[in-house]
Amino acid sequence: MIRNWRVTVGGAGRALRGPAPVTYGLIALCCLVFVIGPASGLDPAYGSGNAVLAAQRAYFHRWGVIPAELFEDAPGAALTPATALFVHGSWVHLLGNMLFLYVFGVMTEERMGRLQFLLFYVGCGYLALLGYAAANAGSEQSLVGASGAISAVLGAFLFLFPGARVTSLLPFLFFLPLRFPAWVVLPFWAALQWLAAGRASDGPGVAYLAHLVGFGLGLAFAWVRFGRTTRVRAAPATAPEGENQP
Repeated sequence: MIRNWRVTVGGAGRALRGPAPVTYGLIALCCLVFVIGPASGLDPAYGSGNAVLAAQRAYFHRWGVIPAELFEDAPGAALTPATALFVHGSWVHLLGNMLFLYVFGVMTEERMGRLQFLLFYVGCGYLALLGYAAANAGSEQSLVGASGAISAVLGAFLFLFPGARVTSLLPFLFFLPLRFPAWVVLPFWAALQWLAAGRASDGPGVAYLAHLVGFGLGLAFAWVRFGRTTRVRAAPATAPEGENQP
């Protein structure tokens, strides 16, 4: 989800953390799908070497978003922006996304409610991948990963918990842990995605545009849904380091 920038993010407050079955369920489902798929390398049935690479390509083609097919009315293509949310390309990709979903998803789910958070997550994730596909309609590269949905969670978290403290490890400061409020860190993250999207090609790599679309959708949803209610403030907490690419 983030490239060329490392961050350790902390939950906005342990006292506000309650049961989050949807967040934990999404994490468990993504992990299960990955472990039984060819990208994990754990199932010997997929073979090794060229065989497993071919299996991975076929797997991503089946369950991932392929923009050129999505807008050509290919059978089942309309479902792929939903199925792609639960497919990841590597261990780094999976663990990075799940870290961010855990840290930011628990409190966002608690604030939104379980059903609303689930619909928000899937809906924004679908639209984020759809937006990327629309901007790259001729691409035949498959796109997988939950980054668009998780970016939406970040956008909603920014609106709902702007004062929450995020502990960042910045390479140019020798990874010295520094705490900044969410309203500083998350817009900085979004700015990095914007800059990276301007340099990105339509080949394999990070779908920065999907991040931006998801982030904007999440922020807009939270503003419309919770704009007239009191936003929550909370104390800082700590979580492990993570880095990811979609």
